[in-house]
Amino acid sequence: MGSWGRALLAASVVLVAGCASTASGGSTAPSASASTTTSASTTTSASAAAGCHSPIETKSLPDWADAGFHGTSKGPHVFGAKGDIVAVLFAHPLRQVRTDGSNNKILWVARAATTSPDPTAPATLVITATLDGTDTRVTREVAGGPGPSIIDMPQAGCWHLDLRWSGHTDTMDLVYAP
Repeated sequence: MGSWGRALLAASVVLVAGCASTASGGSTAPSASASTTTSASTTTSASAAAGCHSPIETKSLPDWADAGFHGTSKGPHVFGAKGDIVAVLFAHPLRQVRTDGSNNKILWVARAATTSPDPTAPATLVITATLDGTDTRVTREVAGGPGPSIIDMPQAGCWHLDLRWSGHTDTMDLVYAP
């Protein structure tokens, strides 16, 4: 079985079990700036299965999202609810704590739009993430808009993401394993 085959098998297992993220280390990819706002978080345990509705896909990326990929464009990815953005998960599963020196690298690819709903809106991708079942909320930004990033979350669990960029919006759920 090739490396993509093993990755796809692992992605399937993680889809059932959940996924995770952690603090970013050195990387050649531009990192996302992290501004964190945590409101009175509850002690509710965030279950990876409870409330996470964005499945991890492993089939080929759509034509609008595969620019720059050579050979197969198969790998773990999650579509926004509207289908206007996709998160390509280079670090899979995402982890709240990464002990192997790797990062939670995510490539954000937005569907090309002929016109922006608001041409004065900043291009920065703003991610407002809420931990399922809690009041814990954090904000992450990817300067310049959708593109490569390192996105870490402060706790393991299912994170509901509200995504805003260039006058566009979409939502998705990502799971971060411990």
